[in-house]
Amino acid sequence: MFLLRAVVLGFFGSAIELRNTGVRKMTIVSQVQPMIDRYELLSELLCDPDISFKLDKLRAYSKEQSELQPVYDVVVTLRRQYAQRDDVRAMLDEALEDDMRTLVKIELDALNSDIAAGEAQLHALIQPRDPYDGRDVIVEIRGAAGGEEAALFAAVLYRMYAKYADAQGWRVDVIEASESDLGGFKEIIFTVKGQGVYRKLKYESGAHRVQRVPDTESSGRIHTSTATVVVMPEIEDVDVEIRDADIRVDTFCSSGAGGQSVNTTKSAVRVTHIPTGIVATCQDGKSQNSNKELAMRVLRARIYEKRLQEETSKYDAERKAKVGTGDRSERIRTYNYPQSRVTDHRIGLTIHRLAMVLDGDLDEFVAALAIAAQNDRVESGAT
Repeated sequence: MFLLRAVVLGFFGSAIELRNTGVRKMTIVSQVQPMIDRYELLSELLCDPDISFKLDKLRAYSKEQSELQPVYDVVVTLRRQYAQRDDVRAMLDEALEDDMRTLVKIELDALNSDIAAGEAQLHALIQPRDPYDGRDVIVEIRGAAGGEEAALFAAVLYRMYAKYADAQGWRVDVIEASESDLGGFKEIIFTVKGQGVYRKLKYESGAHRVQRVPDTESSGRIHTSTATVVVMPEIEDVDVEIRDADIRVDTFCSSGAGGQSVNTTKSAVRVTHIPTGIVATCQDGKSQNSNKELAMRVLRARIYEKRLQEETSKYDAERKAKVGTGDRSERIRTYNYPQSRVTDHRIGLTIHRLAMVLDGDLDEFVAALAIAAQNDRVESGAT
């Protein structure tokens, strides 16, 4: 990501300056040539037999190349289209009959349209990104308004995200879960690990509303309930420093499923950050040490989230708007069972494929939200 930002700030800025002075028009493909050169170098490095024995370098090179892959693919397509356009323009210079000239012009218009779309896509790809886009995430889902039905819906949302993660090739690990009497989740906290997880899931934070007839409803009346979702990037030690003197670690017996050690050994861990009062608990790990490590990961993410709220009033206002109190009137998305539709109220997108969405088909929402966020940045001058 550092290379990507360096290219954007260095080469993209100089290219704009060239265009504005009128010295020569530098195409956007020319701007990203250092990225293409780096991609091709990484391809050579990954083919080096010696690299296969150096796992750290292999992972680093593979990750960097995968980040450059979308830019490389668009550039390859654009270069092919540029060559086709040159050929078509050359045909127009020849002595053609009127009918043939009309067909050639139609083809040229189509190519120009495709090239414009490709250049716009490339422009969006090289915009400075959120520095946490490549991070893994910690997701917290809680039943809010609606009691037992809200807890059941929280379980539905967890399954939806787990299915989506599986389709993306990501890994999901549960850190902490508090089940309700009917098998829902009062709260569930889990990590999602993989390529570009935060970039795709960061817009899922907020109150999710469900409208359906609960299994416990004998009269067939539709109920409205909510569950809140918070998606936080995993925070490294270097991002948030937590001193040993600032935390209190309590141990207690695990409860629920877990084998013979349940309620017999103090493997569950509760970590309290004394300066802020933030608490993280984990009991689903295999040992006290693993539970402490997982709890510390959650604690770092929560402390970082709190600091962002305190330091950035804009972020704080946005988060309140996104997450709110979980009240029925506060929602970012509604899942309506009777009409089999899902509506994201932030962008006005409605999809009439409820079952598929709940089965993890979130790509349309993820893409639309990313585009809307990019448009907002462009309009605000943040690019």
